[in-house]
Amino acid sequence: MAGEENNEDYPVEIHEYLSAFENSIGAVDEMLKTMMSVSRNELLQKLDPLEQAKVDLVSAYTLNSMFWVYLATQGVNPKEHPVKQELERIRIYMNRVKEITDKKKAGKLDRGAASRFVKNALWEPKPRNASKVANKGKSKS
Repeated sequence: MAGEENNEDYPVEIHEYLSAFENSIGAVDEMLKTMMSVSRNELLQKLDPLEQAKVDLVSAYTLNSMFWVYLATQGVNPKEHPVKQELERIRIYMNRVKEITDKKKAGKLDRGAASRFVKNALWEPKPRNASKVANKGKSKS
């Protein structure tokens, strides 16, 4: 799509969609250049193991998604290609990492404080014998 000139190779109705697609491809290209400019080892050294796993999973998912799109542009049904199982496998691992992250963010339960809170919050009836004994002691004095 050289400039804004309209080409007879495709219908006019899809020109906006193709322009948006071209812009998206350019954005992906810029992101890849940025990501590839830093050494992978250098990047991973700065991250904890959980963050390293996230980077690896996002990278693998992105590459497989791009391959999915490539297959679709070549006329191959990606749903019948092994890339579908690979994307599902990566998605399962991404969910596992999310569960681990959520567990880390969840508050820790202080069992001692919780049991004291519950014990003090519960109503305890006074024993019947204790009130009679207290009354007898008061009347004799």
